[in-house]
Amino acid sequence: MKELIFVSSVQNELAAERRAVAEFIRGHGLLGRFFDVFLFEELPATDRRVDDLYLEKVDRATIYLGLFGHEYGSEDAEGISPTEREFNRATRKGKRRLVFIQGNARETGHPKMQALIRKAESQLVRRRFDAIPDLTGGVFSSLIDYLEQSGALRQRPLPATACPGASVRDISSEKITWFLSTAHDQRQFPLQPTTQVMEALTHLNLLDDDRPTHAAVLLFGRNPQRFLPASELKCLHFHGAEVRKPIPSYQLFKGTLFDQVDQGIDFVLSKLARTVASRDQGPAAAVDYEIPQAAVAEAIVNAAVHRDYTSSAAIQVYVFSDRVEVWNPGELPYSLTTELLREQHPSIPRNPLLSEALYLAHYIEKAGTGTLDMIALCQASGLPEPDFEQRGNQFVVTLWRDWLTGAFLATLAVNERQKQALLHVKTAGRLTNAEYQRVTGSTKKTATRDLEDLIAQGVLQRVGTTGRGTHYVLARKRDRNGTKETSSTRRTQGDRKGTKET
Repeated sequence: MKELIFVSSVQNELAAERRAVAEFIRGHGLLGRFFDVFLFEELPATDRRVDDLYLEKVDRATIYLGLFGHEYGSEDAEGISPTEREFNRATRKGKRRLVFIQGNARETGHPKMQALIRKAESQLVRRRFDAIPDLTGGVFSSLIDYLEQSGALRQRPLPATACPGASVRDISSEKITWFLSTAHDQRQFPLQPTTQVMEALTHLNLLDDDRPTHAAVLLFGRNPQRFLPASELKCLHFHGAEVRKPIPSYQLFKGTLFDQVDQGIDFVLSKLARTVASRDQGPAAAVDYEIPQAAVAEAIVNAAVHRDYTSSAAIQVYVFSDRVEVWNPGELPYSLTTELLREQHPSIPRNPLLSEALYLAHYIEKAGTGTLDMIALCQASGLPEPDFEQRGNQFVVTLWRDWLTGAFLATLAVNERQKQALLHVKTAGRLTNAEYQRVTGSTKKTATRDLEDLIAQGVLQRVGTTGRGTHYVLARKRDRNGTKETSSTRRTQGDRKGTKET
């Protein structure tokens, strides 16, 4: 039976944080096995007294999770808010209490909230958070500690465990200084760049019994691959659309995750076509790449954050003539599918400690939006949507290059109607016969003939055979087996694999 976590806060002030914590715990492959979450706003309407009901839930819960912001909340006849009532009840009942303080609420919050924070600080260790990623990272660390102490979890996730043989001497003070300076400038992180290594690691939850964790080594190690040989990034470039030897360019990047991400992004961008704007607007000319730089960065950063570090496989990046593929050892969380990645979804990082550090260093923007950002960036550049696939125990992101260029169209026997339709399908991702008629102003008979001609020339692929679901998508280059493959068929196969694996 799952243990209940009671989330306590001023509901309106921290509504997004409450939802994020609940979604994170319920959707996490490990935490979701042990815990359920109570949110008062999810209760159906009832004729019971509200104050009696929420205190009863505190009694039933195993863990009290308090989110203390700037507001104190409504007060009862005794001048006490529900949040403080819940904290007091959890204290009297001997519940495990986890308290997270938002920003500088201790100094600038409502006077009664400041007093409540001081009361909590006098009784237990509290943590501070500025945004949802570091909140969920702190919750993850606290709940893992609880599971270990209660005996429910005999082995912690690898990044959260002490790295055998590593000591604080294996952590680079220069990398810590760079990180703290960046996090302070980008995210207003409270620690100063002059903070000592042990204090910084303690604040970031990167110590296990005063020893650096695997996450600490991955983020700030002098030589991370000494302890985690597979924690590297392999980048390969091919002139065609298939894996063929000899490989024109092959780079193996080691170092910290920050080093690998930076080097991997640079490798991919060096292989893409780019345009440089004029210097009319200033001395620094803007550079545009055929695949948006931010989309490339998002794909590689996500791989570093979400990969399975117990795997002996490395992250692999393939640059082909028509696409860029990022292969990440690991599987999607049980609650996510490849199709859900195209909708608003909760952030469920496999490695929250790594995710928090990359967020603080501004390598990650917002929780749960990475795949949506990639989609939007590619669409804005007139590119097909990225593909997200689970291929066995590897999660693969494919960013498509613009192979349907004006120069390529000039080699085809296409008329103006067909060119107009191809420009439409590039941005929309698909095209029906009826849409062809609307876009080009042609009859159904003409549209059918034009579409069949584009199929014969290998530019379009028909999806479906009859009925309203029939549509056309851009044909991809030949796959590994030598058969034509489209983004839709690849996506469907990936979903089936993902469903089978999970």
